[in-house]
Amino acid sequence: MKLWGGRFTKETDQLVHNFNASISFDQKFYKQDILGSIAHVTMLEKQGILEQAEKETIIEGLKSILTDIESGALEITAEHEDIHSFVEANLISRIGEPGKKLHTGRSRNDQVALDMKLYTRDEIVTLNDLLKELLITIHGIMKANTETFMPGFTHLQKAQPVTLAHHFGAYFEMFRRDRSRLRDIYDRMNYCPLGAGALAGTTYPLDRNKTSALLNFDGPTLNSMDSVSDRDYLIELLSALSTIMMHLSRFCEEIIVWNSNEYQFVEIDDSYSTGSSIMPQKKNPDIAELVRGKTGRVYGALISILTTMKGLPLAYNKDMQEDKELTFDAIDTVKGCISLFTGMISTMKFNAGRMEASARNGFTNATDAADYLVKHGIPFRDAHGIIGQLVLLCIGKNISLDELPLDEYKKISPVFEEDIYDAISMKTCVEKRNTIGAPGGDAMKQVIAINEKYLLES
Repeated sequence: MKLWGGRFTKETDQLVHNFNASISFDQKFYKQDILGSIAHVTMLEKQGILEQAEKETIIEGLKSILTDIESGALEITAEHEDIHSFVEANLISRIGEPGKKLHTGRSRNDQVALDMKLYTRDEIVTLNDLLKELLITIHGIMKANTETFMPGFTHLQKAQPVTLAHHFGAYFEMFRRDRSRLRDIYDRMNYCPLGAGALAGTTYPLDRNKTSALLNFDGPTLNSMDSVSDRDYLIELLSALSTIMMHLSRFCEEIIVWNSNEYQFVEIDDSYSTGSSIMPQKKNPDIAELVRGKTGRVYGALISILTTMKGLPLAYNKDMQEDKELTFDAIDTVKGCISLFTGMISTMKFNAGRMEASARNGFTNATDAADYLVKHGIPFRDAHGIIGQLVLLCIGKNISLDELPLDEYKKISPVFEEDIYDAISMKTCVEKRNTIGAPGGDAMKQVIAINEKYLLES
């Protein structure tokens, strides 16, 4: 008999039971369900709703269930509708009549709302820690590569010279923002729904502030209908996870390009690569490609929950059960992707010589050559045209601006002197850009120090 079976005269059809049941996936938060129940009965005893002996017996029984699940002595089985029913039925089986008082003053609606919040809160902490490890790895690469020159791109065309430190620093900023989003979600969701009942509270004299404090919430939720029907925090989390995956995917796309035979900027370690079943020369960036591919999977979870919630009236509706599988899957996917990506870039080798040569041969110093003319009194629009002619000349000769003889410069403009070569060297082009946020050495030192402080304090 189900926990709600008193009203019914017939057993649920097996297909209906299977379709309705959630234990196959909500068993994932068995621990949160038990911890929430312990807090609930602790509060009930404080309020005089339970005797102290009853509270102690129930808590002892709940702790024994938790221990047995985690040791493997107790298997979560499918005959129960959900994890709440499983825990309560096992509690009653173990301790008898006191176990039947566990559910006093609460509904499965506020119970599942609590469990999902507790689980999500724990996962946000884990995700935040994983992002910090990724940032530490990026930070280490930045510190080691402040003079590793490479082309910066716009439109996938070589644009201006930067450093590998500066390029990786852009992703540091992205993942730093991702952590701040997770922190915002944690703070906004950290209010306890337990005690809201099915939708209209309860006649029992519950102390919701006590329950909230026991579970480390900032306080109780303030509207019982919203308490059981709120899934905003999951929508926000899935949106944040989608943004994390978008950032990972962009990074992976660049690494895939950099790893190609044409670029050869990086070499992905063998432990994060695979081969071909037919082409023995291949070394494929499969991990980067899979992270890029799994981004769509996480996007799908966000669209799914938005679609599920868009037409639901207050308060709880069974549709909301659809929040769990997709959220669990998205969280697990993102955690796996962050961990693998961190490992991949921490073992990756960088070809500094190839990067610098690519920057030179891509005319990334053309803007600096124009600036050279401006400093010698040539209007910028005229300077732009002169350097355009020089670039065209170099393309015809298959050389870089650094390799073009001075007499060829002077044929187009007599302003050029020997110092043009120093003005357009990769080092000069980068080092003279020292406003905060630019790739110059002094600017990068400031940013690296700021990042160092952030990592120590967060």
